[in-house]
Amino acid sequence: MRKFVSYLTAPIPAYPLGVFRLVFGLLMVFGTVRFMVLGWIEEHYTEPLFHFKYWGFEWIEPLPRIALYGIHFLMIAAALGVALATKALYRLSAITLFLTFTYTELIDLTYYLNHYYFVSLICLLLCLIPSPPPVLKKGYLVPRWAIGIFRFQITIVYVYAGLAKINYDWLIEALPLKIWLPANDKLPIIGEIFSWSITPYLFSWAGMIYDCTIPFFLMYRKTRLVAYLAVIVFHTLVGLLFQIGIFPLIMIGGTLIFFEFETNTLKSPVLHLRKQTLSWAIAVFLFVFFTFQLLFPWRYLLYKGNLFWTEEGYRFSWRVMLMEKAGTATFYIKDTCTGREGVVNNREFLNDHQEKQMAMQPDMILQFAHFLGKYYEKQGLCKPQVRAEVYVTLNGRPSQLLIDPNLNLMNEKDTFASKKWIIHHQP
Repeated sequence: MRKFVSYLTAPIPAYPLGVFRLVFGLLMVFGTVRFMVLGWIEEHYTEPLFHFKYWGFEWIEPLPRIALYGIHFLMIAAALGVALATKALYRLSAITLFLTFTYTELIDLTYYLNHYYFVSLICLLLCLIPSPPPVLKKGYLVPRWAIGIFRFQITIVYVYAGLAKINYDWLIEALPLKIWLPANDKLPIIGEIFSWSITPYLFSWAGMIYDCTIPFFLMYRKTRLVAYLAVIVFHTLVGLLFQIGIFPLIMIGGTLIFFEFETNTLKSPVLHLRKQTLSWAIAVFLFVFFTFQLLFPWRYLLYKGNLFWTEEGYRFSWRVMLMEKAGTATFYIKDTCTGREGVVNNREFLNDHQEKQMAMQPDMILQFAHFLGKYYEKQGLCKPQVRAEVYVTLNGRPSQLLIDPNLNLMNEKDTFASKKWIIHHQP
């Protein structure tokens, strides 16, 4: 243990950390400006009448429009601070970036994406590292753990994404790529290959192997440059084929943390490190943090049925673009005193994206049902009952009922326990 602690606290060149935070901070500035310019503050936060909540964060509510714009401008300033500031200003910037970005992502569950989760984790880790030296200033040292935690987090993302691809649909049926890739056959130069029947299988296997191995090739000096070229090609291709925002840029920029950049540090001036380079508080936090990161994605093993169908244990486990899933959800409200029942127009409360995501995810269906029951009770209905008829298609298979259409959802609660009201089907 003494040797391990000594290894973690040994001083190494800080240049990789400087490059990483510079690139990450500037990408966050770009992403935030893009979010505002596209009008997503209004579309995501202020226009919908209802917002789906993360479990345990039901108290998070969107602020008024002007305040949300203020938060996003503050996020831009904080991202610039992470990229360029030093010492006290850097620490304040990192904490502010983590709080503002994570708050906006917690407003509505329907906008959950793995790369938003990844960004929040990176922002949190940036709060913990020692105050960095001047940006890209060579000759400065930081303890090894300050760089290692980012490399470890990126490795977890890649490897878990690769392991998640080891399933029948992805490797044997080449689904959902068999559905997605032909839609890109009009792309210049490379478009024709997406019409070949073998292409989805090649891409499926290549994607799995890439995710499972790329961080280890990045760690090894002799393969690092070739591996980084593979990172650029892979994420550029993903960015061209799928509309996933700036995530490819974040991964291309983030993997620069694996480079050392400096080869001769002994002749350079160094920054003297404090004697306490890893406090017990930070050490304990990082142990708990990474233990959670390693174990939490496996919680799906505690649930029965097809993970892609039930989605119990699906989120926060680095399952990236593994399925083509869509649903239609029709809600019925019944006045128990009169026995009259009516159909809900979902568009009165949700935007297109919210309705699309809700209609295939059981916990969101339950949330919306409870919202409707409370809403119509305020409108004068007597002890309203809510049921839903939900048909879902998974990876191109025929639509099937997701939940019992005769069940009063007002009597159900969302917990970590298995949802017994989901109808299980044979894959």
